[in-house]
Amino acid sequence: MQLQDSENAASEQPTGTAALDRRTLWQRVHEYLREEIISGRLLPGAELHEAALAQSLGVSRGPVREALGRLASEGLVTVRPHRGAVVRALSNEEFLEAYQVREALEIMAVRLAVPRLESDDLAAMERLIDEMSQRAEAGDVQGFFAANAQFHQCFFEVAGNNMLAGLYRQVRGQIDRHRLRSLELRGDLHRSIDEHRAILWAARTGDVDRASNLASEHIRVPQVQMLVGDHEHVSADGRSR
Repeated sequence: MQLQDSENAASEQPTGTAALDRRTLWQRVHEYLREEIISGRLLPGAELHEAALAQSLGVSRGPVREALGRLASEGLVTVRPHRGAVVRALSNEEFLEAYQVREALEIMAVRLAVPRLESDDLAAMERLIDEMSQRAEAGDVQGFFAANAQFHQCFFEVAGNNMLAGLYRQVRGQIDRHRLRSLELRGDLHRSIDEHRAILWAARTGDVDRASNLASEHIRVPQVQMLVGDHEHVSADGRSR
């Protein structure tokens, strides 16, 4: 993939435009690498070197360095001084912790957003649930998770709390790499769709407590299944089988 490096062209443009071009470039590098990691095309342990990435993407090393720094802040890579970055693995404990934090953040987002939801917001969320259903029927797991993520993001956008939204993006960066693992723990896309419909129904009626409780229960499913699985793999004497 080639991302056009605008730094040379920026020298001929006004200062404000040049700054915008550079910012846009590193964001594009970040989005590209983030998707490579989340999709599993870049596996845990994969090494990311500034020079090699800059050459393959057709950009200078500056935007790559900024993008890797952002990925590190999201917990997706570890930057090693003088040795480049490496894609991070996520342990069972970290996976569970990420879901616990996500649950807390989403409860707050739902409680803040429900009183502020307007008809356009509700209609958009309804369309996303319909898309989830269509993707599930077609066996398009990646498309399902994309619509799923947009549904949850709606609450954070309407909530109006930028710090909350920023924390959520960081946690989602950890969880999104394990979409298939989440699906395995959840067991059924159709169950997930039903849970989304119940959350939206409670939100539409303005029932803040009901909507937040349903969101909490929905997010807790993979956590509970993971704990059950870990328990089943421990023998009576307390040692792993």
